[in-house]
Amino acid sequence: MSTAPLTNAQTAALTRRVTTLSVATAVVLVTAKAVAWWFSGSVALMASLADSGLDLLASLITLYAVRYAVEPPDAEHRFGHGKAEAFASLMQAGLVFASAALIGREAIAGMLKPQPIDAGGWAIAVMALSVVMTFGLITVQSWVLKRTRSVAVTGDRAHYAADLVSNIAAMAGIAGAALLGIHWLDAAAGLLVAVWLLWGAIGVFREAGNQLMDHELPEEDRARIIALMTQDHRIQDVHQLRTRASGPWIHIQMHADLDPDCSLAAAHEAMVAAENRVLEAFPGADIIIHPDPHGRAEPHGGAFGEVEHAAR
Repeated sequence: MSTAPLTNAQTAALTRRVTTLSVATAVVLVTAKAVAWWFSGSVALMASLADSGLDLLASLITLYAVRYAVEPPDAEHRFGHGKAEAFASLMQAGLVFASAALIGREAIAGMLKPQPIDAGGWAIAVMALSVVMTFGLITVQSWVLKRTRSVAVTGDRAHYAADLVSNIAAMAGIAGAALLGIHWLDAAAGLLVAVWLLWGAIGVFREAGNQLMDHELPEEDRARIIALMTQDHRIQDVHQLRTRASGPWIHIQMHADLDPDCSLAAAHEAMVAAENRVLEAFPGADIIIHPDPHGRAEPHGGAFGEVEHAAR
């Protein structure tokens, strides 16, 4: 399988497909869990149903966000619409927090007054179906994330990864209550689900917050950009490198040191060649390169001038 960087169109197509799959998975699980909960009355299953309902809402938000994020820049949004993905992830995390709070309340009540479970076999079967479908979805999402930088899909995968653990816990609690008669296990599983969802939401908040706050790209990506830039002997150094992600897009700015005696035409040729090298590795990049005469450039001022911490 090719590992070449994807074009913007290929990235958009992959994210659309995986988010559509996420919505379809959530619809099936909500329907199955609703029927099983109606007949069983399981607290753990109710917790899982509530979580799947929020999964569906979150997946619908993500489905819209990834489509809006790939829209080209316009007069009002000259840096594109990529941060729609980060906003979608924040909304996902908020929904997870709300779900965890409701589930936790019901679980504590269920532990104080344990109730027997009816139709336990059906409830266990539905939870087993949920585990299998969720694992399949996470596998596909993981494959997509190896090819794209979608923070919305990252948030969606984190959500479903938490679901996978919570579904396993819920299935164990239902089995313990229905088959062994230990009724409090059902509510205990619901409480475990709530705690796990809170932990997952914190990770989603962190990822989305990094993008909204223009966190730098990973160090390995920055090192690769510098290496690509300096492959040409005409570019003697790179400094003031600044990077940030915006959904499927990344923005790269830098200063490049060139021979101070080279012509404007030669400098432009070197910059265009360097930009094309970086674009081959990062097809969704918006790149701005400022050429400096090596050894003769005066420091640039302003709030984002050549201060020590931004030297490279």
